[in-house]
Amino acid sequence: MKIKMSALFFVVGVMASSLSYAGADDAAWIAKCVADNAKEGASAETVQKYCGCMNNKMSDNETLSITAWEKSHPKEMAACEAEAGWK
Repeated sequence: MKIKMSALFFVVGVMASSLSYAGADDAAWIAKCVADNAKEGASAETVQKYCGCMNNKMSDNETLSITAWEKSHPKEMAACEAEAGWK
């Protein structure tokens, strides 16, 4: 299990570092979102796309995590699920 989580975090780190739009703070929020959604049954790529989309929809001044913010923004959540191909 530790190896799977380490591999997931490595992939997330590589993907987050390659995203030119994501600053260090954004990358941290996206990585947390990916970790929060790791057991939801979607591929790592789908989760990464979803979390990046949600991060982009949030204000730069937002203090909630993506996971907390999505609970009060169902329209944005549904749009990002569709964009990421989450089924």
